[in-house]
Amino acid sequence: MNKPLIQRVVATALAAALSTPALAHLGAADGSHVAHDTLDSFVSGWAHPFSGFDHLAAMVSVGLWSVLGSPARANSSATWSATWQQPVAFALTLLVGAIAGMAGLNLPGIEPMIAASLLVLGLMVAARSSWPAQASVALVAGFAFFHGLAHGQELHGDALATLAGMVLSTACLHVAGMGAGWAMRDAAHPVRRWMSRAVGAAVALFGLSLLAPAVAAVL
Repeated sequence: MNKPLIQRVVATALAAALSTPALAHLGAADGSHVAHDTLDSFVSGWAHPFSGFDHLAAMVSVGLWSVLGSPARANSSATWSATWQQPVAFALTLLVGAIAGMAGLNLPGIEPMIAASLLVLGLMVAARSSWPAQASVALVAGFAFFHGLAHGQELHGDALATLAGMVLSTACLHVAGMGAGWAMRDAAHPVRRWMSRAVGAAVALFGLSLLAPAVAAVL
């Protein structure tokens, strides 16, 4: 998949997300996330990223892309260090967004942006696209802020415990994605190469299905 095509898809997805009002969120709060003490708050925060497949797929995809899109280097320790930049940026910005959401911040296009994140991250995984570190970190951080806003608007209880649980489970999902990425990293192995393409394509199609109304409006 050539880079100009990927860039056009990314631009279209972001334009659609930013121009569309919020959609119904998968796994929206229904009262089940209300926590009454520190332990319940921690458990609630831990479980929240698993409450919607959109969040779960995005977080795993960040881990996958951080490995599959990382260029091979002679220095393996440098490669390992570079793969952590995107997951760390996502987790930290997710935390910032969640705090903002819990404080009452609401922006238009939260749900379309989450859908766009799935489309874009899925394409990055499928293509094993390698971006400059600053660009890839900025991209995932931007998406993470909107994921965080969605979380923050739904979370209740002890704020510190809730946020700690959410960030910890997010990190675990990133690590799971990174582990899968290392298992599929060998591009010369046909099965592993096609596995990464299939996983990325599935995530991208899921994102596209959520974003389809917005894309149609933009086009």
